Amino acid sequence: MGSSGRYIALEGSEGCGKSTQARWLADDLGAVLTREQGGTRIGSLIRGILLDPDHTELERRSEALLNAADRAQLIAEVISPALDSGTHVVSDRSVYSTLAYQGYGRGLPLDELRNINDWAINGCWPHLAVLIEVDPALLEARTSARVKDRFERESNDFHDRVRRGFADMAAASPEQWAVIDGNADAETVRARLRTVVRERLGI
Repeated sequence: MGSSGRYIALEGSEGCGKSTQARWLADDLGAVLTREQGGTRIGSLIRGILLDPDHTELERRSEALLNAADRAQLIAEVISPALDSGTHVVSDRSVYSTLAYQGYGRGLPLDELRNINDWAINGCWPHLAVLIEVDPALLEARTSARVKDRFERESNDFHDRVRRGFADMAAASPEQWAVIDGNADAETVRARLRTVVRERLGI
């Protein structure tokens, strides 16, 4: 794959375990670990706006643009410099989450979201996106006890659309995506993820 770093994004619904798996994968690869939203100081401020359940008036286009702004800062400040130096990057979410949440979930036009975000990230899409699929009942069990943010409080229909969006994107672009079963215990999922990354990226 050459000497440049590889950009790996973990995607999935709330409670799928991607934050834990992203941390473990970054440790395994000696990679930079980051997240969307909030992977930079400015991104943390944007994240506070997006996740605060009190912001019920936030318009869906504003939501999409705030996500793009967070992403632009993250690419410029963290991801591109790491990749240019030959360091791998593992991210908890990526541009694909906007397509799933603001596109499939909110109903905004996918082509417009792709164009806006391609400009925001200066064409720096993940080399590999890994979808961690978990049964909805298990997702609910994992998230039921915690204080839910603005997105987690959305309706079941919204989250069904988001899950369908991730599945549709993965099925449409198998060269860019891998799908793993996240219903098993965390260590089993970790091993599956590590195998996929090794097989797909050679690292």
